[in-house]
This record gives sequence, C-alpha cells and structure tokens, in this order.
Amino acid sequence: MEPFGGFMFLVAVMDWFGRYVISWRLSNSLDTSFCAEALEDALEQSCPEIFNTDQGSQFTSEMHTEILLRRGINISMDGRGRALDNVFIERLWRSVKYEDVYLRDYTDGTDARQHLGRYFNFYNRRRKHQSLKNMTPARVYFA
Repeated sequence: MEPFGGFMFLVAVMDWFGRYVISWRLSNSLDTSFCAEALEDALEQSCPEIFNTDQGSQFTSEMHTEILLRRGINISMDGRGRALDNVFIERLWRSVKYEDVYLRDYTDGTDARQHLGRYFNFYNRRRKHQSLKNMTPARVYFA
C-alpha cells in the first residue's frame, strides 16, 4: 500500500453478542469493494440472521446488499444520524482510536494495517470486557 498523507478508511464486521471482530479491512479510498470483501470474509465464518450497518453509501450499495440478500440475511440500517443505533461498533471505533490509532504514528498504510492487525488480535483474544463478565470476545464467540 502506498504511503498516505490523507485519510484511511476502516471497516469491521462484529458479532454483537460477543463483540468479536470477525473481519476487517483498511482502504485508502471509500469504495464499496473493501467493505464487500470484509463482509464476504465474515460470512465465510458466520452467517447471521440480521446484519446491521449505518446508511453509508458503501453499505447501501447494490454490491453490499446483494451479498446479504443472496444469503437470505435480513438487512437492518440505523436511522440517519443515529450513531447509538449501532452502539457496539461505535464503541469498537472508540477503543481502536484511543487504544491504538492515537498512540501510534503510522508511517504508511502497511504500517497501519500491521498495527491494526495486532490490535484486533489483542481486542478479540486478550482484552476482557466488563459487559461480557470479564471474558474476551473470542471466548464468548467460540463458546
């Protein structure tokens, strides 16, 4: 990945029950394909009855919704401007920012990807959650 001086975009697919990050992708453009790749990867591991997102263009795109509809998964989208509808992923973004992104000075996209990979491994396998009775997301998800 090329060095960046602008924004990077991060998407994650999370199991709401166990807060386990099933899949994630990082991109230097806000296109639909990296979100669809994360979704496809997650669906290879788990197939939910309902999939919830915000109303971002990448999630309302035909590419993204067709992946879900082909598998018979119900689509749920948050109300416009209602971040609390998707509180679990919003909480994940806060944790990622304060526990990794703001503490590091990524030099490029490759560096960001490596550090985020380490962080999501930590988040899933070592970071205990009070709301999960002090268990890790991996312990709950794979139980």
